[in-house]
Amino acid sequence: MAKLIIHGGFFSESSTNQETKKAKQDALGEIATAAYEYLQSHTALETVSYAVALLEDNELFNAGIGSQIQRDGKIRLSASIMDGKTQKFGGVINIQDVQHPVQVAAQLLDYEDSVLSGDGAINFARDNGYAFFDPITKQRQSEYDLKLNQLNNKGTVGCVALDADGNLAAATSTGGKGFEIPSRVSDSATVAGNFANSFAGISCTGVGEDIVSVALAAKIVTRVTDGFTLKDACDKSFKELKEIEGFAGVIGITVSGEIYHVDSHPYMVWASFDNKLAIFN
Repeated sequence: MAKLIIHGGFFSESSTNQETKKAKQDALGEIATAAYEYLQSHTALETVSYAVALLEDNELFNAGIGSQIQRDGKIRLSASIMDGKTQKFGGVINIQDVQHPVQVAAQLLDYEDSVLSGDGAINFARDNGYAFFDPITKQRQSEYDLKLNQLNNKGTVGCVALDADGNLAAATSTGGKGFEIPSRVSDSATVAGNFANSFAGISCTGVGEDIVSVALAAKIVTRVTDGFTLKDACDKSFKELKEIEGFAGVIGITVSGEIYHVDSHPYMVWASFDNKLAIFN
């Protein structure tokens, strides 16, 4: 049976603003429902790209439009996608002025050079018909001008899907943590933050440097491959994350249909569709 789970990142809801929190919950519910319907007639790989593109189009989340602005006043986006069936990984790092970085990453699955950064990623996008798009919103510009992003709010979006044929895929997209050193590399376009094989798929959010340090997504999937349940694989990996005082959240699905999510603190907003819609935070 097809299953799907998405997340809107850490701190993607505000514990002090119930109106914003509900808006984000509603948005996740709508996107999860639309993506699940899409999954009924599409592959897991097509679906995770579709779902993350919808998240990138919603300025409530820190990916695509409305992404955080880096220290030099520019937005640089990172995204990746991985096909559990073929073990192919595609990613873009610090790409600028595109609407859907996850779709550019998906197109790179057909190329030998499947992860591009900076100007190379932008040139590839333009050569393949991705038009100029400015993702800066008035709110993000205002936050940047006031340096409110020094509050260190972080967010990423992601999707893991299992299709009716038993194939898994994962996709993750981020606008960064805000006010970082220009061209800082996040985990989202690496196998530490986004990984899938024929056994499980994982998408991460949180502090990218912590996620990379413990190779979180790849480690969890490897443990599931070696016989762990998804819950046990996540719980063991998060114990190791705690040893470095790391901060992260993950969503995942196994080929057997096990769905699991876990985070360092109860601030990750997510939604899943497994016969019925479930939304948390």
